[in-house]
Amino acid sequence: MTAKDIHLPYFDLLLAQLEQENAKLELAFGRHVHWGYWSEPPQGVVSPKDFAQAAENLSKEIYFAANTKNNQRILDVGCGFGGTVASLNENFSGMELIGLNIDIRQLLRAQEKIKARPGNVIYFEAADACALPFPDQSFDVVLAVECIFHFAQRSQFFTEVWRVLKPGGRFAFSDFVSQDFFSPLMAFSSGWPFSRGFFGHCNLQYTLTQYRSLAQAMGFKERMEKDITENTLPTYAFLRALGKELRIKDPSAKLETWIAEWASRLGLLRYRVFSFEKLKSG
Repeated sequence: MTAKDIHLPYFDLLLAQLEQENAKLELAFGRHVHWGYWSEPPQGVVSPKDFAQAAENLSKEIYFAANTKNNQRILDVGCGFGGTVASLNENFSGMELIGLNIDIRQLLRAQEKIKARPGNVIYFEAADACALPFPDQSFDVVLAVECIFHFAQRSQFFTEVWRVLKPGGRFAFSDFVSQDFFSPLMAFSSGWPFSRGFFGHCNLQYTLTQYRSLAQAMGFKERMEKDITENTLPTYAFLRALGKELRIKDPSAKLETWIAEWASRLGLLRYRVFSFEKLKSG
């Protein structure tokens, strides 16, 4: 996807509501724009405050999977409103944090809201995740929180991550991963309703087997793979309640969320966190 191809109705809605100072949306999605993580999933619909904390928890799950520590240079690809960068800024020191996104609107909000703590450096870059504008071996960690399914080619993105990571560097991300037997049935994810629907282009066909094969072919060593599907399921009840409250008219919003939820509940689609290491030569 290039800047000219940006079609993200859910961000259009979010940005419009945030501009109108919608307090609930500001609390729930003003920082992070991804699913939530609950160590002990609650029953019923959670509050915007609880959801915001769960979204923060998800970012932490991913950057801790990358063995993040002080004094690192970290690239957060698909950074959204900069929530993961903000969390890293608050919890670590001596950091150089770069948030990258193809949608300049998201970056402008991130730049406005997030200021580096003393000793840290933060900046945001508008670019394509499959053509990273950085030198070889320039990052200790690369993160991608719930965004890879939007990218044109996972293989090209992995190639770029490998290139910009230092030897011994970590790459951690989350994704909706299809079960091997279910992947052929998800072929519509590159057509209606996902590709030009409420959530934009989303390819949900990639499997655990494919990820492991791709990582091995690139030379990455798998350090962690964790299925956190059950920990993310309360997100769906929250999104349904929010959709009713906002009276969202786009039918693809309800349909796409319903498909993701029930594919997840039936075990056909799994929400996974991965961490890979670029091994040192020799």
